[in-house]
Amino acid sequence: MRHNGLVTLRPTKLLLCFVTVAVVAQAGEFVVLSNGFRIHADSHAADGSLIRLQTSQGMIEIQANSVASFEQEDYVAPPPFPSSPSSPVPAPVSMTPQELITRAAVHAGLPPAIVHSVARAESGYREDALSPKGAIGLMQLMPKTAAELNADPNDPVQNADAGARYLRDLLEKYENDPHQVSKAVAAYNAGPAAVDKYHGIPPYRETIQYVNRVLKQYEKEQAQGQAKQKAASGD
Repeated sequence: MRHNGLVTLRPTKLLLCFVTVAVVAQAGEFVVLSNGFRIHADSHAADGSLIRLQTSQGMIEIQANSVASFEQEDYVAPPPFPSSPSSPVPAPVSMTPQELITRAAVHAGLPPAIVHSVARAESGYREDALSPKGAIGLMQLMPKTAAELNADPNDPVQNADAGARYLRDLLEKYENDPHQVSKAVAAYNAGPAAVDKYHGIPPYRETIQYVNRVLKQYEKEQAQGQAKQKAASGD
């Protein structure tokens, strides 16, 4: 179900939404969510119950109560012109695989917990993962799927973003189904054609184990996030 850019996973309600705008990339801060994940942002502004984050990819809106803290990035801007040919130019701030997945989830309008659960099951967060069947990277994209999503599967940023978008598309495909999440996860593993053929999780041992593993991790991620949020609120 989509409402203003949100994909709703039953029974979980999303706290994140995403609006695309053009902004200038610059250094800034890390937004630490109550579930422990971190998002890099250029700046933030409070607007009632929302926090608007300016990022290199656009504006992200998140619920204020999902933010645990803000951490300033340790960054020194380079001079406008090098003082000499040997002057070093600071490298772009690198992100961990976990941060890439959180960023991709937010941009896709999905709760980070479900995308993290898939990434953990697919690659164990290995950017260089390559399956015997040819699936590549963090989200284990097949070359054909990556091409359809106009992404380079060997680029960790594009891999994470494309994988999250693909998962979102599958969740939207089954949005009116009471087994929305399990079907989408099964389709991510075995393909939507197999899920449609069997009207549910295909009777493949690998897919059944995969779905159980992802859903179990998803429940764990949700429980940890709720516990951290409760601790942060002092309840």
